[in-house]
Amino acid sequence: MSNFILEISYLIGAILFIVGLKKLSHPDSARQGNSIAAAGMILAIIATIFFHKDASGHGIGNLIWIFAALAVGTGIGYLMAKRVQMTAMPELVSVFNGLGGASAMTIASVEYFTNGSTAYGFLSVLFLSLVIGAISFTGSIVAYGKLAGKVKDISSNALTILNWILLAAIIILIIVAVFNPTILGGSGILWLLLLLSLVYGVLFVFPIGGADMPVVISLLNSLTGVAAAFAGFLYHNQVMMVGGVFVGSAGLILTILMCKAMNRSLLNVIIGSFGGGAVAGGGEKGEQVVKEIGITDAAILCGYASQVCIVPGYGLAVAQAQHICNDFEKQLESRGVEVFYAIHPVAGRMPGHMNVLLAEADVPYPKLVEMDDANDKLPNTDVVIVVGANDVVNPAAEDEPSSPIYGMPIIQAHNAKNIIVMKRSMSKGYAGIQNQLFFDPKTRMLFGDAKDSLGKLVSELKSM
Repeated sequence: MSNFILEISYLIGAILFIVGLKKLSHPDSARQGNSIAAAGMILAIIATIFFHKDASGHGIGNLIWIFAALAVGTGIGYLMAKRVQMTAMPELVSVFNGLGGASAMTIASVEYFTNGSTAYGFLSVLFLSLVIGAISFTGSIVAYGKLAGKVKDISSNALTILNWILLAAIIILIIVAVFNPTILGGSGILWLLLLLSLVYGVLFVFPIGGADMPVVISLLNSLTGVAAAFAGFLYHNQVMMVGGVFVGSAGLILTILMCKAMNRSLLNVIIGSFGGGAVAGGGEKGEQVVKEIGITDAAILCGYASQVCIVPGYGLAVAQAQHICNDFEKQLESRGVEVFYAIHPVAGRMPGHMNVLLAEADVPYPKLVEMDDANDKLPNTDVVIVVGANDVVNPAAEDEPSSPIYGMPIIQAHNAKNIIVMKRSMSKGYAGIQNQLFFDPKTRMLFGDAKDSLGKLVSELKSM
């Protein structure tokens, strides 16, 4: 009877995962979808604790320790989620993702010493879970360091070659370990694989430039999902397998979309050679003229326009300006101005960063226009306002073959009739190159903090 209840609970949990994932596809239902998926996970955890039986019919022991660990983990997670700022959300995602990889790595290690099976299929899944979990763990920690500005890019041809060698060595060792698990004294092969995987996780993320981190986060998320699916196979736990497959496949699809948006290949991501060293070349054209605009003139230009486009970037998140940006949008609409947001797939520091940021400010989802559709509208747009975005609007991606971002699809802000760029200074973007949009004859720079500038624009519009 206990086994029947457990299996039914897993089935219901898997269904809740599917429903939750479906609802996550739209911002209006995303919060509900998250709650539904969380309910599925809680159901699976409770059912496992109370209804799982081993081969001899004994249930799970040490319940006090289990519930104490659950309480501590829940408390820490709740506090982290409540206190984190939107600017630090990518770092939080990296940490959580790394912990998932570490869990899969730990499960594989424990199963290696306690299961005792030498079946080829079991050992293949075990070692893959160990390796992928370890790579995801250390890779996510390095990604966190890069996003937090604590780890610098380290890129060289020698490092790329070393990554290839490490990856080949790991694959060969997995094959050897599956067919000869007693080599190197039995557990020696496991510790060697674990060490090489942890090192590879660090080294393959080291060369990747900050502008490319959204792709890396998505890839690491996919790897953690795959590792969790393998861990579920080890435990014969269907809900872990289903959840892992969902995370792994969704992460892989998103990674491919991110690569397309960055004009990068997935192979470059895996070997850790893209994005690194993108600090020179492209966009440097000697002395160029920059034109400024004041708050009053900017308010008049926007207030009497027919259509205004806002292009958000990481600077919007840094300034915590999403709510005042929504107020600015409402002021324009009260004057009969049509407003929409042009969203680049990799704006910010993680996939969907701008969507989450603007959803927090209650910006209606229909106003968030994807890059291709936004580019179709921009030639007929009176004013485009770039708020904290840089590389994703840089025309060098289209017309400068020497630029590191050449070929990357961008929001074509330069096609609008008038351009206002809100920025603190003329500093370069995350890719390390100057933005040629700043020197476009149609561009006016509005220097200052984005939140402060938008607040002044709202006040100016109210007084017009």
